[in-house]
Amino acid sequence: MDADRMDYLLRDSYHSGVQYGRFDLNRVRNTVVAIPGTAGRAPRLGVSEGGWHVAESLVIARYFMFTQVYFHKTRVAYDIHLRGALAEILPSGKFPRPTRPELDEFLKWDDWRVLGELSSGKGGEHGKRLAGRNHFRLAFSTPEIVGTGDQERLERVREKLGGLIVATEEASKNWYKTGTPDIPVVSDIDPSSVKPLSLYSNVVLNLRPNNQVLLYVRPEDSEKAKRIVRKEAEDERNRQGTLESDSNPR
Repeated sequence: MDADRMDYLLRDSYHSGVQYGRFDLNRVRNTVVAIPGTAGRAPRLGVSEGGWHVAESLVIARYFMFTQVYFHKTRVAYDIHLRGALAEILPSGKFPRPTRPELDEFLKWDDWRVLGELSSGKGGEHGKRLAGRNHFRLAFSTPEIVGTGDQERLERVREKLGGLIVATEEASKNWYKTGTPDIPVVSDIDPSSVKPLSLYSNVVLNLRPNNQVLLYVRPEDSEKAKRIVRKEAEDERNRQGTLESDSNPR
């Protein structure tokens, strides 16, 4: 729980026109407390017991913002194109170092310069797709949390799509870490009693890390890729039906 996280969640929610990253900032301000450090350590930020739900909502807001906005299939596609275009545009395919003697050159690479390079036709295939909004299309994605069966299906789809796949992206994030990073909650009755948020909230305690995998194809191959994925799903249903029949003989 920190000022940076609270700032970008509310700001990005506002500018992207969504509600996912919103939480009760006033309630956070009214319940936040400084917890004295021990053994010479600096104080920590926590919340009073009456504010643990708003701390929980902050964690949930971050989860929703990542899964619904930052990890959105189209936004991820444009990340692919931006990386590819910059690799073509930048000298030697990378930014100058932000330190002397390359600092002045680094500062010249602002948004306007990059946009100007893209509008002039630079950036290779990725630059053209950015300028023309003709982005790669999602052909297949695993669930947010990949199990053994999901991994096996991913490998089957990957094999069947073969050369149609032009990018593989992983949307991975650990939403809440217990232990030292756990948000401390101070008892309203006994201020000396400090417990972690995960002892109050089953939601944050059970938030498992994402390890979703997304496979992308070119737009011109999208329909073909969809047919392959649908056929694989049909084959999977048939396999499951056969297994159920074999396990339940008459």
